[in-house]
Amino acid sequence: MALYEHVFLARQDLSQQQVDALVEQYKGVITANGGSVGRIENWGLKSLTYRVKKNRKAYYTLMDITCPPAALNEMERQMGLSEDVLRFLTIKVEAHEEGASAMMQKREERSERGGFGDRERGDRGPRSFGDRDRGDRGPRSFGDREGGDRGPRRPREGFEGGAE
Repeated sequence: MALYEHVFLARQDLSQQQVDALVEQYKGVITANGGSVGRIENWGLKSLTYRVKKNRKAYYTLMDITCPPAALNEMERQMGLSEDVLRFLTIKVEAHEEGASAMMQKREERSERGGFGDRERGDRGPRSFGDRDRGDRGPRSFGDREGGDRGPRRPREGFEGGAE
């Protein structure tokens, strides 16, 4: 039997219990067709990069699946018909990962650090936005932009107040 990693996105207006029910439904489809589901990770409600079927957020779920291709096709067919599933992606793998996925590891690191806003400011690297080298130009001032070498402005032809 083949090994797969399967991720699906569920609508934002579902509850976590409804998402768990979806997982159990699709797990039943796999087991009924001779496969098995290993690790199941709920990554939670996350923001989407762009709107998908009028949703700005979605519940992400990862499943490690060992099944024949027919079982996977049936599960994907049912997901395609479901209004609760926004997107899904299945990848065939050589072996399932041991331990937590990369997404869960990131979550654990954030909780150990204390969240997003606790980064130190010294981690920007050698140069940040405010440290640009201005070269030999010197600082700009507001007076440099007025007038310039162009002289006074004339009204444009064909517009209100212009010469015709």
